Amino acid sequence: MANTENKITVLGKTFNSEEERRTYFREELRKKLPELKKMEGFPIGDDEDILNLSDAPYYTACPNPWLNDFITEWEEEKKELVKQGKRNVDFEVNEPYAADVSEGKNNPIYNAHSYHTKVPHPAIMRYILHYTQPGDIVFDGFAGTGMTGVAASLLEEKQVLFKSVNDAGVRFSICGDLSPIASLISNNFATVSKNHSLKTELNKIISDTEKETRWMYEVVHSSLIKGYLDNTIWSDVFLCQACQSDIVYWDAVVDFDNKTVNSTEIICSNCAQINTRKSIKRKFESVFDKKLDKVISIACSVPVLLEYSVGKKRFKRKPQESDLILLQKIIDLDVTLFDFPFTRMMEGQESRRNDKSGITHSYQYYSKRNLYTLSVFKDKISNSLNYIHHLPTLTASLTRSTLTNRFRFGGTGGLSGTLYIPSLKIERSVVPLLKSKARDLYKAEAIKKWVNRTSMTTTQSATNYENLNNNSVDYIFTDPPFGSNIFYSELNFLSEEWLAVFENIKKEAIENNGHSKSLNDYIGLMSESFRTYFKVLKPGKWMTVEFSNTSAVIWNGIQTAIQNSGFIIANVAGLDRKQGTFKTVTTATAVKQDLVISCYKPSSEFDEKFQKNQNADVSIWDFVDEHLHHLPVHLIVGNSTTAIVERSPKILFDRLIAFYVQKGLPVPIDAGKFQQGLRERFIERDGMFFTNEQVQEYDKKKAEVPNFTQLSIFVANEQDSIYWLRNILEKDRKTESDLHPFWMKEVAGNMRKGDSLPEMRTILEENFLKDDTGKWYVPNPENEADLEKLRSKRLLKLFEGYKTEAAKPKAKIKEVRVEALRAGFKQCYQDKDFKTIVFIGDRIPNNLLMEDEVLLQFYDIASSKV
Repeated sequence: MANTENKITVLGKTFNSEEERRTYFREELRKKLPELKKMEGFPIGDDEDILNLSDAPYYTACPNPWLNDFITEWEEEKKELVKQGKRNVDFEVNEPYAADVSEGKNNPIYNAHSYHTKVPHPAIMRYILHYTQPGDIVFDGFAGTGMTGVAASLLEEKQVLFKSVNDAGVRFSICGDLSPIASLISNNFATVSKNHSLKTELNKIISDTEKETRWMYEVVHSSLIKGYLDNTIWSDVFLCQACQSDIVYWDAVVDFDNKTVNSTEIICSNCAQINTRKSIKRKFESVFDKKLDKVISIACSVPVLLEYSVGKKRFKRKPQESDLILLQKIIDLDVTLFDFPFTRMMEGQESRRNDKSGITHSYQYYSKRNLYTLSVFKDKISNSLNYIHHLPTLTASLTRSTLTNRFRFGGTGGLSGTLYIPSLKIERSVVPLLKSKARDLYKAEAIKKWVNRTSMTTTQSATNYENLNNNSVDYIFTDPPFGSNIFYSELNFLSEEWLAVFENIKKEAIENNGHSKSLNDYIGLMSESFRTYFKVLKPGKWMTVEFSNTSAVIWNGIQTAIQNSGFIIANVAGLDRKQGTFKTVTTATAVKQDLVISCYKPSSEFDEKFQKNQNADVSIWDFVDEHLHHLPVHLIVGNSTTAIVERSPKILFDRLIAFYVQKGLPVPIDAGKFQQGLRERFIERDGMFFTNEQVQEYDKKKAEVPNFTQLSIFVANEQDSIYWLRNILEKDRKTESDLHPFWMKEVAGNMRKGDSLPEMRTILEENFLKDDTGKWYVPNPENEADLEKLRSKRLLKLFEGYKTEAAKPKAKIKEVRVEALRAGFKQCYQDKDFKTIVFIGDRIPNNLLMEDEVLLQFYDIASSKV
């Protein structure tokens, strides 16, 4: 990709102009469409609409067939960077990025075009800098608006933000998303345009649109002066439950002088009846809809306040007769002459939430004048050769042009993540919005420092990237959808209507009853996606997953999906959204905040070694050694050295189980022998394990920061309680009466529903020893192994009881000891008795299965074997 003497070279082909380049690749894309349509996630739309929306080969509104061609070029460029001393052939990353990251959202690129979720690109830049070197290829299959691509591209030049960084330089990226509107925005951010004629043309189109539609927004200010509407506030009309008189909601609840809204008591001005918001009913009116060619019933709304400008001065007033006459003139317009989207809203609980108000089709989300103005602007940019460059100005203005904007003292905007239409809504005039968003996009354009296009965009499902070679990318940063947080396709429907290209929701990774997608469907789709990620990532490389859901069920599902795909989790950090920071957390199962998950694909060398020794005891410790070398050695939070939960024996053993289960191999060791082996082969410090080289580094750095923050243990299950007791008894022997008050405080009331926690005495007897004075203590490794055997026998006996109970007709087991299930599932897995795992799993409380990482791992694998 290069420009030489006004000629453009792309993928080895030279063109005299951008228009010539677009024409050539558009026709090439046309030829490839029949084959591309066989791929998962191919969007819904006519071929011509998909071609018109694409800017091939950089961006396609369908799966991009040129990704491997770009990768071939980029791999050649790496060789040149090595010669220039900008790349190190021996570069490798052994530890995850575990430092705090603090980046605000107030930057021109972040603000240029809104979307449901975005990670600020400066935060992503820090991760890319840690995991890659110049020339590396970054991938994001859930790219949304392409902030990963922006972050990678901005590193072509050293930025002010990273003055101390010496390894800034070009990174290439591939950004994909299932949504056409998301990939369009991503392409806009990835495009570098220094052509000032584009700005001139866009300004003229906006000006021409204003001239053509101005009459609909004119306001009489005085007998000689007219103003221009900025906003019109509309109010729903309700019916008094006592006398059935009209109640204009605005008049009843808004105190404009004191800037307050009191909706608890809605007093009828006719009979003084006090109505409540829950009991009062909307007033509906019957109107003839020319577009639908029928009479419809729709919630009644009236204008209550106009905000307009005369020159640079702003004014407010109530509507008067001239305004109502103008509105009636607009209402009488023949909408069948407008060229605008008018499809029935898609199936879905969010997209059809306003059906009860009579708003059933996409065009009804706009006032008639806004709809007409948007149509005029769309028509004018469609006739431009620079359609793709101008389109984001339209899409960036769409959401604020709808009736979802709420009236609030001190701000406007819709209710985030919904299509809710409020009773007090603001109709924002379109042309000022177009001007504002054009300025925002210009500001974003101004800070793009890269010269050549370095980020490619594709529209397809993350579940399958047949158009991307295995082992071809160097790093993955991704922010996927999580559970039922946001219904992306439903929210995007209004925007994609204007593109005439829609998301194919079959492979949308989401939990959504409106689309008949359960939690299991969601986890299955995420598993497919992470398997794709694992295939395309090079061995020994890293993936960062930004996790945006506080549900333990979703967290365990995601963790299982990541590990079942072959990745090994190395670190979990927390994102403090209030502060805009990523911070290290002390437990891998903490779900009270957003999380950042760091994981890696094992190296080719380790994989080969493991294949040779997978049935030998040595392979266990090869895995542990490999994993320890991928964990942080020393973390500082505040002024203290902080414990690293991934180095604890509990989590190390869980990672070992996950690794073997993912490989389809029996787990070769129990927890007691594993902990004994850890102590024999590795060095323990502060409840964590290190290699010999690592412990020297840890000791040295801890001497510099001697204050130590122990792991904060939240006891939510039996395994946590064992770990909690061990932490106390390692410091000092204690009697049962010494422990009991703390046990009641830390453990009582925290257990999950359906999880039967044994008495403290039982847990002590099964896991610890008591001296002659009645004090409990942590056993030595030999005694601990014997205790583990006895405990396993008891747990397996309990599991046999569950099997008997589950065999009864229509049986449901309401309460179980989760540790017994873990032991039983593990034994069934070893015996290849997958049917029993699924049989029991379907009869225990669903929250126990979904919230326990180990149970879910065994169940998920067993389900695929039955």
